[in-house]
Amino acid sequence: MTFPQVEVGKKYKLIDYSKLDKTSRKKCLALGLLKGTLFKIIREAPFGDPVQINVRGYEITMRKEDFENLEIVEVNV
Repeated sequence: MTFPQVEVGKKYKLIDYSKLDKTSRKKCLALGLLKGTLFKIIREAPFGDPVQINVRGYEITMRKEDFENLEIVEVNV
């Protein structure tokens, strides 16, 4: 799924983040964004960068460039 296809308010599951550079991958791991983790899109900035997501009960922001490199699928929960 690509970035323009995501919608605010919907839930997604992280499938893979191998396209991220090593530093960004470590940041995701440190923030609890692991493979299989569910998250919800809270909001995105007017020009789409950054994106705010809710992961494990807390909110984080990600750069659009990093978010686009995540492989995600929509989840109907």
